[in-house]
Amino acid sequence: MRFLFSIILIILLAAIAEYFFAWWAIVLVAFIIALLFRLKPGKAFLAGFLSIAILWLAWTLKIDNANQHILSQRMAKLFSLPNYGLFICVEVFIGALLGGLGAWSGALLVNSESSVVNGQS
Repeated sequence: MRFLFSIILIILLAAIAEYFFAWWAIVLVAFIIALLFRLKPGKAFLAGFLSIAILWLAWTLKIDNANQHILSQRMAKLFSLPNYGLFICVEVFIGALLGGLGAWSGALLVNSESSVVNGQS
């Protein structure tokens, strides 16, 4: 339940943070949520990965449909990709990877703090 709640919270807070700050705010949001919820590193990575993938896919499809795929087609040509769908997949994967790594870092920080407190090296 904590895992699902963290996914929903990362989606909501990352959407708000991305509206006011730069794109990299998603990494900070995923980091802080994984830190506060004390998720295990594997679950934290998965929560960050899935939540940012869902968020970026939804926003990309919304923006892409609004301009009738013009921007994504041009970006796909710029990166020598065969079609705009592949460009969207690459974009979503990169964002999801960043969110996953941010959450993973937060979970590892929690583990390192608890091991220092318990006297383990």
